[in-house]
Amino acid sequence: MSHPKTLRPLNRFITTHNQQGKAIFSNALPEEMPVREVADGAHFSLAYTSSSFPVQLANEADIPQYQHYLDNPPGIVISSGSVCRIVDMAPYALSPMHRTVSLDYGVVLEGEVELVLDSGETRLLRKGDVAVQRGTNHAWRNVTPDLIGENNERVGQWARMLYVLIPAREIEINGLGKLGEDGVEEIGVRLST
Repeated sequence: MSHPKTLRPLNRFITTHNQQGKAIFSNALPEEMPVREVADGAHFSLAYTSSSFPVQLANEADIPQYQHYLDNPPGIVISSGSVCRIVDMAPYALSPMHRTVSLDYGVVLEGEVELVLDSGETRLLRKGDVAVQRGTNHAWRNVTPDLIGENNERVGQWARMLYVLIPAREIEINGLGKLGEDGVEEIGVRLST
């Protein structure tokens, strides 16, 4: 069943400096964020990336690096930098269970999203709530309440989340071995490098 997207297109505004050292908006890239659909029907927008930490801002070195990732999408995580991604989830969508080797901050911007852990535990996140995802196996479910349409039909709603992903060292739990990335390819994103 197709659900028309009810969320507005996104922009990102990149700042820089002019020759006098004053802050200005960069015109190196269009302001509208590109969107790509991934395997589970979610829409991914790569808001920004960095390839190193600390980030090299001098001579706008970070902007061409970000352009590279727009042209060649990274894995879920960039092992030497950061990823800021916005994900739009179709009504009733459930992502595949997956684990990333990263510290992720997930913020609900629109709708309601349930964070599902592989233990079976869940938490409901509403607009403004933050999930701190620490390398655990998890899934995301759009549980945004339906709207009632003109003819009393139920209309499913899209949800939107913002994620900031920072690479982490692999986790080892009680002799189970190292817990690496798992399930990210089922989302339609390549493994991180």
